[in-house]
Amino acid sequence: MDIQFKPVWFDSLGAKSSCVLVKTPDISVLIDPGIAAMQKSFPLSAVKKKMLKDKGRKEIKKAAKEADIIVISHYHHDHYFPDDLSIYKNKKIFAKNPNEYINESQRKRAERFYSKLFSRFGSVKLEEIWRVNKIKKYPNPLKELPVAVDKDFGDYNRRKKELFKKGMEWFDGMVEKWKKLPWIPEMKLKEVEIIYPEGKEFGFGKTVLRFTSPLFHGIEFSKLGWIFATVIEYQGKKLIHSSDMNGPVIEDYAEWIIKENPDILILDGPMTYMFGYLLTRINLKRTIENVIKILKNTETELIIYDHHLPREARFREHTQEVWEVARKLNKKIITAAEFLGKIPTVLT
Repeated sequence: MDIQFKPVWFDSLGAKSSCVLVKTPDISVLIDPGIAAMQKSFPLSAVKKKMLKDKGRKEIKKAAKEADIIVISHYHHDHYFPDDLSIYKNKKIFAKNPNEYINESQRKRAERFYSKLFSRFGSVKLEEIWRVNKIKKYPNPLKELPVAVDKDFGDYNRRKKELFKKGMEWFDGMVEKWKKLPWIPEMKLKEVEIIYPEGKEFGFGKTVLRFTSPLFHGIEFSKLGWIFATVIEYQGKKLIHSSDMNGPVIEDYAEWIIKENPDILILDGPMTYMFGYLLTRINLKRTIENVIKILKNTETELIIYDHHLPREARFREHTQEVWEVARKLNKKIITAAEFLGKIPTVLT
């Protein structure tokens, strides 16, 4: 046995999720145990959507019983359970730092979550353990994205500069808010341990868990906030769970994946169901180019290409070049449903 994994629930199964159970001889890790019902435009009745969400929730709870560690890459409901705290009992929780690189809505969700968690497993009120914020300087995030910054978008370059300028103004405003917030501490309670892992590495026997520094949830300065990606290594084998890179749309994130050269890549796709709204033609093109780069420049044996993508029936048409390149290169890229021998729900 080296690295084994099971897609517990993904969008292609009919409810929003990117939950995967990963096992090595040392540990069992459940990544992003959350779920949400599909959007109104999804071609199923409200009753059927709820049924699939409930079915997915049961599968996630079942998988949680096998896990030693739970990873929460960010605080959107399709990535964690905010209320059903039973899945966290007797676990190590590696969760997105709720104190920085976080937008306002996710910070509020995190406060509610940790308030319940500390009360349930430690009989402690969150307000009693607030810490003074560790005020520090936050560097310009664009310095971490040299490829995206230098990319020539032709006629779009002027607009890109305007968006980056507005983005920096928004980012600076968020920094001031982070500095004023009380700090939610990491905690080790009797039945649960909470760890903020961004940019860190942890060893469990011969297994290594690594987590990226905070990454934008989609495009540069995305108002959706930040996430982190997870890397699990065991004796030369490597699995990456991208969380919500949305494509990846940012070129530097694709370059990072190429450098890591994982054996297994759990990759979320672009939000094609929001094409023309949250997804522009230029950014869709970026995601397609980035996945093609990954296909051409890695030795990755398997790519599960799913979360966000199969929320509309034309997802293959919108990303046609990706599937064509994969076929020519004889690379295995499939949805989670297809990995499990099923047809994506949106196509049934």
